[in-house]
Amino acid sequence: MAKIDETRPFIPVNIAVMTISDSRTEDDDASGATLIARLQAAGHHLAARAIVRDDIESITKQLAAWIEDDHIDAVITTGGTGLTGRDVTPEALRAVIDKEIEGFGELFRMLSYDIIGPSTIQSRAMAGVAAGTYLFALPGSPSACRDAWDLILAHQLDNRARPCNFVELMPRLKER
Repeated sequence: MAKIDETRPFIPVNIAVMTISDSRTEDDDASGATLIARLQAAGHHLAARAIVRDDIESITKQLAAWIEDDHIDAVITTGGTGLTGRDVTPEALRAVIDKEIEGFGELFRMLSYDIIGPSTIQSRAMAGVAAGTYLFALPGSPSACRDAWDLILAHQLDNRARPCNFVELMPRLKER
């Protein structure tokens, strides 16, 4: 588990949350609300929030807008990572990312296995980097969002986490 170096000052990250659903509204979006509550409790800033239809064009359009926004450091999506015909979030992310963070999905499924057993194989959670913005695709359940935040993102989006974290890489993400 990551260790927090309390001698370092905390750097808040500007995070956008996208819920991918054909039926959710802000009033009943439990997964989006879970992510927002956790990121704000950790001291990060909610940069934007959207509920987007389950189709590649709608998802990539919103991702592209947020990737171009210099005030957004990371985007966390929830929903659309399963196996059904309407689950297209990984395909949408792959259409916009420059580099995939393969270990994110692997680690998420490994940790989820301890919680939900072999059902974790149905998740296509993934992450990547697009033009200097981190993108994380999580399953649509509040429990999966909670687990991904608590077990991975809370540590990797905290610049005080040791031995390393995503935040300290941010200034170098656009290097060529």
